[in-house]
Amino acid sequence: MAQALTAAEAAPWVERREPQQRHYATARTERLDVVADAVAHACRDSRRPVIADLGRGPGSPAAGRADRLPHARVLGVDHDPFLLALGQAVHGAAVTFVDARIGPGSWTPALSADGRLDAVVSTAALHDLPPADLATVYQQVHDLLRPGGVPVDADHLFQNDAPVRGLAAAVGRGHRARQAEQPAEDWADWWAVAAVHEGFAELLAERARRGTGPDGDNGLGAREYAELLCKAGFPAVGTVWQCGHSVVLTAVRGEEAGVERGRPGPGLSRPSAARPGRDCGAAPRTSGRRPPWSERACPE
Repeated sequence: MAQALTAAEAAPWVERREPQQRHYATARTERLDVVADAVAHACRDSRRPVIADLGRGPGSPAAGRADRLPHARVLGVDHDPFLLALGQAVHGAAVTFVDARIGPGSWTPALSADGRLDAVVSTAALHDLPPADLATVYQQVHDLLRPGGVPVDADHLFQNDAPVRGLAAAVGRGHRARQAEQPAEDWADWWAVAAVHEGFAELLAERARRGTGPDGDNGLGAREYAELLCKAGFPAVGTVWQCGHSVVLTAVRGEEAGVERGRPGPGLSRPSAARPGRDCGAAPRTSGRRPPWSERACPE
C-alpha cells in the first residue's frame, strides 16, 4: 500500500459507512448473520480454517467473521488502495488484507499460498463483473476451495421472472420503509468529503491511477448466478436465505474425483447451445445499473 493510516484517522470513516450499508442492503444484519452461519458450518471440522472475503473494502464484515471464528485466518481481498488502507488501520489485527484485482487475471496465487480454502465469501462484490468474467471467477473460486468448501455470495440478485421480480421489489421497499435509521450521508457524499481530505490525497491519487474496474450491473438474475456456479464445477448449488431481492447463494465443492465442470446440480438445467445470448435456459438478462437502493450504491 502506498500510504498507511492510523486507526484514529481511519476509524471515523469506517464507522460512517455502516449506516449506509444498513440502509442500502435489504436486511443486511440478518444477511451477514446467515453468511456467518454458513461459513461456520463449512469450517466446523477445520482446525485452522482459511476464509477469503472478496471485494472486502475496509473489512468490517470480515472482522466480524474473524470474531465469530477466532481460530480462522481471514483474508480480505480488494484492489482499492484507499479502502485497503482504512481496513488495515482499523481491522488489520483480525484480517489479513490482500491487494488484488478480482477478475480473469492472476489474483488467486496470493490466496492459494495458504493452501486450499474452506470458504470464499463475497458481499455485493461480483455483480459488476461481466458475465464471462464472473464465470471465470467462479471457476477460480472452485479451484481455490478444498473438497467440501463453500462459496457464499450475498447480494441483491434479481428474480428472472418479471411478476416475481415485482413482488420481491415490493418486499424490499417494505423493509426499507420500516427502518427507523436513515443515513446522514449517502455513498456519493462520503466519497465527496473524502476527496477533499488532505490526508487522503496520496491514496486517492493511486485509486484514480488504478481505476475502480467495471461499474454498474452485469444484468444476471439469481437463476443465472446459480447456473454459473454449476458450470464452474459445483455439484450442489442453492439459496439458503432471501428477503426480497437480497439473497445468500451458496454451493459446495465436490470431492476431487467426482467433480465435473459444467455438470448441473439438482434442479438445474444443462446449458442449451441452441439459445444464443442465454445461459442454461435462464430468462433474458435485465440491463442497466441497479436501482439506487442497491448495496452497490454503497459498496463494501
